Order: sequence, then structure tokens, then C-alpha cells
Amino acid sequence: MYNSWKKEILMKTLLILTFILSFSNASILDIKTFEADFNQTITDEKNNILKYNGHVIASHSNNAKWNYTSPILKDVYISKYEAVIVEPEIEQVIIRTISSDFDFFSLVKSAKKISKNTYIAKFNTKEYKIEEKDGKIKSISFLDHYENKVKILFSNQKQNHKIDSKRFTPNYPMDFDIIRD
Repeated sequence: MYNSWKKEILMKTLLILTFILSFSNASILDIKTFEADFNQTITDEKNNILKYNGHVIASHSNNAKWNYTSPILKDVYISKYEAVIVEPEIEQVIIRTISSDFDFFSLVKSAKKISKNTYIAKFNTKEYKIEEKDGKIKSISFLDHYENKVKILFSNQKQNHKIDSKRFTPNYPMDFDIIRD
């Protein structure tokens, strides 16, 4: 049950962040591609904290790859209609169809600069705080669907550089268990 809860939170968070990185920042900072190391914290209402570290790449064409290195090894590939989660420690691949009512253009249009380095993007009832430094995304903070506080800090950022589309192709051994969700 707890693992299922963590996976659901993680998936929803990744989808939202992929869309934010792909679209809202493009209008704010003219970003077409984004790559960075990240430290992510998710804090629930009881102040329990989940921490993740890894590397992310994203492009404006709705593609992203989240490579988690700690506390678990996991790759999450996101395209416009599908998420593929590769978990090498348990030799498993989960393939999920993405069904989201997320309106990319509404989010982009709602982003507003509120101070020198801070933007607020609103979509439906959610608010996303985006901080930048020297023209690069420094962090994204928001409340997820379960009202958990999510904060992602980025380092070693690269923006608007060429990313080989092959990096967004899921890669896993053929003998892994495949679960279609």
C-alpha cells in the first residue's frame, strides 16, 4: 500500500514537472530543452519527507527522462501519451498510458513574474512557483494532488541545447517483467 502510494505520487509529480519544464518555462525563459541534476523532496502533512536525487532531460516535444539515482535506481521515460518506468533493482518495467486533462497553453498563459527571479504559474486550482537564477531554472515548488509539498532543486543546468531524441527511448533488458497499467 505504501509503495503504491509513493509510486502514484511520484508519477503524478513527474507528469506535472515534465509539462512545466516543457511548456511554462518556454514562455518565461524561452526554454526549448532542459537538462539538469536534481534533488527532490516530497513532504506530507505529517512532515514525513521522501528525498530523491537524479538527472532529468526534457524537450518541448513532450519528451522527458527522469533518471533516479538515489535512494533507488529508476528511469522514467515520458512521452505525450505514455510513461515507461524501468526499475532495474526488481527487474520490472511498468508501461502506463497517460490520460491527463492538463492544458499546456493555459498554464503558459497564466505564468507571471512576481519578483526579479520568481514566477507563479497557475493551472486549475494548483499554483507552481518557479525560481530562476542567471536565466536558468533553479527550482520548482508546488502542492501535489495529495497536498504534499514538492520542491525540486536543479543544478548543473543546461538549456536550449541539442538533445538526441534517442535519449528519450526506453532502454531495458528484454527479460524484465513488463506490466501494462
